[in-house]
Amino acid sequence: MASAKNQNSPANARRAKLEEARRKERARERRVRIITISASVAVVAALVAGGGYLMSQANEKEEKEQQAKTSPVTGERSWDDLGREHVAQKVDYPMNPPVGGDHNQVWMNCNADVYTAEIPKENAVHSLEHGAVWITYNDKAPEADVKALTEKVKSTPYSFISPVKDQKEPLMLSAWGKQVTVKSATDDRVAQFMTKYIQGPQTPEPGAACTGGLDK
Repeated sequence: MASAKNQNSPANARRAKLEEARRKERARERRVRIITISASVAVVAALVAGGGYLMSQANEKEEKEQQAKTSPVTGERSWDDLGREHVAQKVDYPMNPPVGGDHNQVWMNCNADVYTAEIPKENAVHSLEHGAVWITYNDKAPEADVKALTEKVKSTPYSFISPVKDQKEPLMLSAWGKQVTVKSATDDRVAQFMTKYIQGPQTPEPGAACTGGLDK
């Protein structure tokens, strides 16, 4: 039997301290592993949740766009059998602004173009034939609405805006064969009309140029 003196020797004490240090180090490593794994799980969960949210948002946006394309625009008017001949003279259109008919052989630039003065209607109609939406306003339109619609046009290809002083209503949107009067720039029908009719199924020449035409 070892003596008490041997059990309490300096060597035994050092071994005991070393074992204790090793035990503490193993415990610390276990804690680090647990924290690392927990953090990794949390990150993965966040990424999955974030991805699911983004996917949900994308799906929701796509569904809204699809609904806008398939649902009728409240209050819109439609015209069929519109002429499409190129002419050099002025055209007496049956609606104002015109939504189609014979037109000048040169189109108005309509790639997010803003016109602050009136433009030739015969050239604007040619732009509609290419699938553009034309936003128009008269002197009664609130300045804030004109500004907001102008900003919308600036960010929307195949659209253009100009004043038409002799139109009946303050704010109107026209596409080939389609037209709607809106109450304000925040009217939901603005976005719906543009989503549905920019390069929409009514377009006689989808994909035709909206640049390289008349710019003033």
